[in-house]
Amino acid sequence: MSADGDAPESDAISPYTLQREEAGDARHAFWADTVADRVAEREPAEPIVIKGGISPSGVPHLGNVNEIMRGYYVAEVLRDRGYEVRQVFTADDRDPLRKLPRTLCDLEGNLVDLGEVDAGALGRNLGAPYTDIPDPFGCCDSYGDHFSTIIQDSADAVDVPIDLVSNTDLYESGEFESVTRFVLEHRERAREVLSKYQDTVDAEGDYVPFNPICEACGKITETVTSVDLEGSEARSASDDRAGSEATRETEPTVDYRCTDMDAGDRTIDGCGHEGTATLREGKLPWRFEWPAQWQLLGVDFEPFGKDHAEGSWPSGQDVARNVLEIEPPVPMVYEWFTLEGEPFSSSEGNVILVSDVLELLEPEVLRYFFAKDPAKARDFSIERLDQLVDEFDRLEAVYFGEVEASEDERAFAERVYPFVVDEPRDERIRLPYTFAAVLGMTDDPDLREEIARREGHIPDDAPEWAVEGALERVEQARNWARRTGNEFDYELKRTEIPDHEFDADTEAALAELADFIEAGHDPEEIQGEIYETARRHDVDVGDFFAAGYRLFFDEDQGPKLGPFLAKVDREFVVGRLRRER
Repeated sequence: MSADGDAPESDAISPYTLQREEAGDARHAFWADTVADRVAEREPAEPIVIKGGISPSGVPHLGNVNEIMRGYYVAEVLRDRGYEVRQVFTADDRDPLRKLPRTLCDLEGNLVDLGEVDAGALGRNLGAPYTDIPDPFGCCDSYGDHFSTIIQDSADAVDVPIDLVSNTDLYESGEFESVTRFVLEHRERAREVLSKYQDTVDAEGDYVPFNPICEACGKITETVTSVDLEGSEARSASDDRAGSEATRETEPTVDYRCTDMDAGDRTIDGCGHEGTATLREGKLPWRFEWPAQWQLLGVDFEPFGKDHAEGSWPSGQDVARNVLEIEPPVPMVYEWFTLEGEPFSSSEGNVILVSDVLELLEPEVLRYFFAKDPAKARDFSIERLDQLVDEFDRLEAVYFGEVEASEDERAFAERVYPFVVDEPRDERIRLPYTFAAVLGMTDDPDLREEIARREGHIPDDAPEWAVEGALERVEQARNWARRTGNEFDYELKRTEIPDHEFDADTEAALAELADFIEAGHDPEEIQGEIYETARRHDVDVGDFFAAGYRLFFDEDQGPKLGPFLAKVDREFVVGRLRRER
């Protein structure tokens, strides 16, 4: 330790693990191998512990899964190297509710406005721990438990085996007690370290790094007036409420006063009560709680968003080394990703849940999204979801040697693909996503399969499991079309020709367009030919497009016609334009 209490500069760990390059570093095709090298360098005891965490304050959206998936890939790489690995995910559910969320969601993933639930119960509990607040949906033990359940469900949906650990459970069971007591025993040192990162803390003042829960109002308070680590016979809050004369065994306590809590642009009033709490009846402040989790859980690696890189991480490693006297884990900063180009925001309604995404694509496609380099910012676009699916399909085809690829692309596919899917199977079938969306325009499952076979997407000798898997994408692509309202969000009239009445010029133009499509042309060529055919036959271009929409959708408008006709099976398109089928 240096004279001023800081960790020596040479010992400071940059959290930008993937952004730094060292001469001795091996070059890996997959970023998770680079991180695994850093972890293995330390010769950790097994099981190696990989951690993530979240404060379950509101809707656990797709952005929150970032930490789960980044940890998962490092865990899988280490397992592939023969290590025993445990992936834990902490629910920081003893944190206080500081503001009312505008949007919540039920266990099925349906988003609701605050006004649709018991908002009063939340309002009365501002400042209380999430696990002490009633579940506004009435289905789980608490507000915190409700959203922790959704986090666990999200991990299960993408088949990531996490151990979800409740901070509340760790405090109430006494598992946090030894590290909490150590921090309080060395509170002068803790105060000195924290003063470098938090202006409100005076290194020479009387700040105490512990936040009791007020026994009178249930809110967390930050004002500790004295500390008794020798212990005394203090009645528990539950005993007081029950009017019991029972006492606890001797244990460390703190005296406190329930004061106001700053919560962004507002203040949560304290009740002024003065009382005594044990170390199980409160929590460590975040900047101490995070390093305490590393010690308690034996954490070897933790990824986190860039918001922690310049604040929480520097103080965290300082607390770890100079207060707890432990080595911090290997860190890794990941870039956030956006949703349709905008930050994820529950309050603005810009969120999507894992359960929503899995109605639109296969779990392995979503897993692939998180396998991409976390050091680069990306956008998750529902509008352009077909591009992500196409990327995954190409990764799969490269892995099986079905398409030409560069050496780097092939190395990435060979390393990553086995982690993305449950089992590599070269007989699998993937219908192109937009073609699956076209098939979704009809409800007839037999017709869907017939068209897919006719167009050559399903081989004659394909096993039944592969056919079933391929056709599952049709419903997903159909959901995508309906969610986005794109050019595939129409009902294609395949079984019978809609009622129509065209003049001779329009009929001749349709027949000529049929000949052009039958000869084989790409989408933009077909689109251009629609205009040219209409002009050659002196048919109003708008009326000619309307004739096409009438034949295929029984409507007067529809998607961009040329690209649409290029995606539908050619035999059907030609027959319909000739009014033969």
